[in-house]
Amino acid sequence: MDSLYVYANAKINLALDITGKRPDGYHDIRTVMQSVSLKDTLSMRKLFTPQIKICTNLKWLPTDERNLVYKAAKILFDRFQPEDGIFIEIDKQIPVSAGLGGGSADCAAALCGISRLFDFPISREELLEIGKTLGADIPFCIMKGTALAEGIGEILTPLPPCPDIFIIIAKPPICISTADVFRQFRMENVSKRPDIEGMVRSIKGGDMGNVANNLCNVLESVTAKEFPVIEKIKCIMMECGSIGAIMSGSGPSVFGLFTEKQMAFDALGRIKNDLSIKEVHLTNLFNPGKKEAL
Repeated sequence: MDSLYVYANAKINLALDITGKRPDGYHDIRTVMQSVSLKDTLSMRKLFTPQIKICTNLKWLPTDERNLVYKAAKILFDRFQPEDGIFIEIDKQIPVSAGLGGGSADCAAALCGISRLFDFPISREELLEIGKTLGADIPFCIMKGTALAEGIGEILTPLPPCPDIFIIIAKPPICISTADVFRQFRMENVSKRPDIEGMVRSIKGGDMGNVANNLCNVLESVTAKEFPVIEKIKCIMMECGSIGAIMSGSGPSVFGLFTEKQMAFDALGRIKNDLSIKEVHLTNLFNPGKKEAL
């Protein structure tokens, strides 16, 4: 095999809580993470010279050692020393710096894809360990589906797939640093914390109504306070019939859950027209082995 395509699915946080701060400066979290069908595509092919080359449809994205895909390739190449090199073309559809795990998903896809392309003798568990060294969300992006994530996000407990539902994801034109959001977080500013156990029970029971009722993200106390457009997006989604809307990760993306496709389309149109937001996507849940509905 000389080439292949791999897909990098975005993630959303159905619930996100912070339980403490560690001595190393990182925060302990508990979050229920879910893959969605919105995805990037990585096209890979072997090169006859031992080099790593990356390009992307977003010309401003770095494609050198700063890129997580490059870092993933280098770790595997340093370990297995293949005679060939690799060219990776990344078609970015997941909004960047959006709280949707796009960079982590691309890195996870690169680890899995490169291992398959070169037939490296490496287990899934080893890939998860490598992913953990590159970013806390990467092990989940390798696993995909639905999971409870703890620690800094790297301790994963798989959960049953959620019943499918339509999702609108809107990313306002705001640049946010995840590190800055966590640095500014103060528990005393949080008015509501998520019921993680209740969310897990709702997922196990296949009750999307209760999943929607349990949507909660403590990082809204930082990002939504600074950027009022986040609440405006949520309001439009709810007015259009969403059963629940919340910010994903550190933001600024907001997602809404819809039982009816037309309601989702109505929300998409209003967000684009009323708020002049270009990056608005209709998608659905993604679980490995399940045929996508959209």
